[in-house]
Amino acid sequence: MKKIIALLLILTFTLLLISYYDGTGTEGTEEVLETYSRNNSEKSYVALEGNSITLSGGGAIVDGSIITIMNAGTYDISGTLDDGQIIVNAKGTDTVTLILNGVDISCSTSSPIYAINAEETIILLADGTKNYVTDGEYYVFKNSTSDDPNAAIFSKDNLAINGNGSLTVNAHYNNGIQSKDDFKITGGNITVNAVNDGIKGRDSIVVKNAKITVNAGADGMQSNNNEDPEKGYISIESGTININAEKDGIQAETSLTIGGGNIKIYSGAKGLKAGVDIKITDGNINIDSSDDSIHSEDSITIINGNLILASRDDAIHSNSTLEINGGDIRITKCYEGIESSTITINGGTIHLVASDDGINAVSSNNGGAINGWPGRLGQANFNSASDNYLYINGGYIAIDATGDGLDINGPISMTRGVIIINGPTRNDNGALDYSGAFEISGGFLVAVGSSGMAQAPSMSSTQHSVKLTFSSALSANTIIHIETEDGEEILTFVPTKAYQSVVLCSPKLENGKNYSVYSGGSSSGSVTDGLYSGGTYTAGTQITSFTISSMVTNVGSYDGGFQGVRRP
Repeated sequence: MKKIIALLLILTFTLLLISYYDGTGTEGTEEVLETYSRNNSEKSYVALEGNSITLSGGGAIVDGSIITIMNAGTYDISGTLDDGQIIVNAKGTDTVTLILNGVDISCSTSSPIYAINAEETIILLADGTKNYVTDGEYYVFKNSTSDDPNAAIFSKDNLAINGNGSLTVNAHYNNGIQSKDDFKITGGNITVNAVNDGIKGRDSIVVKNAKITVNAGADGMQSNNNEDPEKGYISIESGTININAEKDGIQAETSLTIGGGNIKIYSGAKGLKAGVDIKITDGNINIDSSDDSIHSEDSITIINGNLILASRDDAIHSNSTLEINGGDIRITKCYEGIESSTITINGGTIHLVASDDGINAVSSNNGGAINGWPGRLGQANFNSASDNYLYINGGYIAIDATGDGLDINGPISMTRGVIIINGPTRNDNGALDYSGAFEISGGFLVAVGSSGMAQAPSMSSTQHSVKLTFSSALSANTIIHIETEDGEEILTFVPTKAYQSVVLCSPKLENGKNYSVYSGGSSSGSVTDGLYSGGTYTAGTQITSFTISSMVTNVGSYDGGFQGVRRP
């Protein structure tokens, strides 16, 4: 009789367990699980033995090659599972810790690690261990109306990974590691190879002190909650991240924050992408992207960090506002370098090479080519939009642009800083191209390029400028030198391309003083971005002289070409 009662109890518990797993359980399931949890609170050990599993301790049941963990606790897992699952199906208030202590887990028809229910599932990578999780190319779903699970490691609730071991995830069906709530990675050496997205956290992804490598057929990292403005974010505080993605490298539905770490991305679409804002406060970031390297639908703020960017489109693009306060930004290749409606540069060092415009202030709703031109303005007369501005309040900017150096479809204000522009050689572009006013009250500007569309700062400036226009172009690497009649050096600069126009704005230019202009010659000074400092200039050929007589002094003239038409 006792044996019969025991068998009935086991059968009852098993039926309750099955109903709970299938989501069809009714009254009494939570009470059973609570009682079971109280009686099994110590660490349990799970030995994976090919096609079977041995459990030492409580808190779970084993059915062939599937173990289902039913209550909070710590589960130390080791061994190899050829075709099975680790399932977490605890109470919604439970925290379950899975210690991966040297495992190789494969499942041909579903997620090898599947957290159906828990407050949080923590995956701890034991020190010095190597762990592998691999799924198959096709999943078999219990419910035809749902596609969950769809990742090699999948959690319907919060998920965390930490520890000092390694984890390699090979996802042949869809995504690599996915949480439908918050996902924290605070340690471990993690490699994800996925046919679709690599790492997904619907509500958020937080990374700290981890080494992560992702090879993805779609996005490398993605947080995609578009229903709650407080969610859908990604925060990277530290660690090392290497991503090779066919689509976006790191994509956040709302905010993307990078506070440190070493990040390297190669992407078939955008490198860093956010639906609301991107904020970079530190870190080493290296991006090679087919689309924008850094893209936000609203705003971007860069406070510090070392950025190396290469893009087949924009290097840094924001639809609304873009602010750079510091850091070292090197844009080695792009179509356009820095683009937004309003751009503010307060500090930092920027070097950029662009096949079109260097810095472009343009409204995001003015997209579209005009008469075959690949520019983004949709206005046939190229009128400036009222909300397009460039503010330069500091920093060091060196631009090499095939198109316009500064292409601002609105006004420019400069109070401090250094701008060096090697601009276009074609007369349908200019080193400076703006609408409205370009007011300079401080700083240093030298802009060289073609003369057909050359512009100087505005007469409303409070610091003097001079625009030199030559009758014919001077060849690349020909020094242009300006000095006072007493021989004081004002400018010694060697352009990298042929040029017919030079615009200089410097606090050394004074009203009423006379200046001489030379081409060629040599200098014994040190040169940075074509600009010489110190040393002695050995004179070449004096080509003209001028006297500063107004806020903007024009020297020379240009008789041919493309005058009077602005290109965006």
